Amino acid sequence: MSLSIILPCLNEAQSLKKLIPTLKQNYADAEIIVVDDGSSDDSASIATQAGAKVISHPYSMGNGAAIKSGARAASGDIFIFMDADGQHDPQDIERQLAELEGGHEMVVGARSGNSQASFLRWCANSFYNWLSSWMVGHKVADLTSGFRAVKADKFKEFLYLLPNGFSYPTTITMAFFRAGYGVSYIPIVAHTRIGKSHIKLLRDGVRFLLIIFKIGTLYAPLKLFGSLSSGFFLLGLGYYIHTFVTAGRFTNMGVLLFVTSLLIFLIGLVSEQITQLLYSNSEK
Repeated sequence: MSLSIILPCLNEAQSLKKLIPTLKQNYADAEIIVVDDGSSDDSASIATQAGAKVISHPYSMGNGAAIKSGARAASGDIFIFMDADGQHDPQDIERQLAELEGGHEMVVGARSGNSQASFLRWCANSFYNWLSSWMVGHKVADLTSGFRAVKADKFKEFLYLLPNGFSYPTTITMAFFRAGYGVSYIPIVAHTRIGKSHIKLLRDGVRFLLIIFKIGTLYAPLKLFGSLSSGFFLLGLGYYIHTFVTAGRFTNMGVLLFVTSLLIFLIGLVSEQITQLLYSNSEK
């Protein structure tokens, strides 16, 4: 099966000098695509000189947009997505391909705790992994890893769902679980990136919090909203019992909590139907 290696890139000229020759040496027959997402350095020219196919965005559209551009241009039967900043080891690709041959549709490189950029990032990723594992009923070892091998035809089914920002790994992972495709994880060690990270803690903090809700709404919204609804119902019931015992009446706050519980449940029910429609294309 033919192989396409897709590298989203934003000002990664320094790391590309080493990464592309290594990839070409190890995978001479692979199609190497560098998606230059509006870099201000000479990333595009270095990638071209190294023999990679280069797609250039006129301005920075986001990591997810670069992934989609690369996937649309790629011709391989298998896509390899990896960062262009030197964090991912090309030697791990062989293990991913072996896992794909075992019957999985996507294989993700799962970073160890020592490979996380900071303690706060490790805490955030650990929470995302726990939440997504609870949602899908399977262990999700690394929800946000950008190093993955995937069968091209399956990946292209969900291009329309992928956001333009950094949360594309979350979206594609939950989409594969929802569609019933096999997802596997292999342990990897992520090296210290070459250059400066494009993720800002303050700016991206709210965006990462939104990922939590995206996890639920992409996979099983009724499970997420149902749990919230149950929490408000129990809170309302407890408050009602308290006010009935102490004041002998049913207060407005008790009504508000019960109504909130009902509204959240109905939102989850509608979201479940919408989610089912989103994945209807993959079931045809």
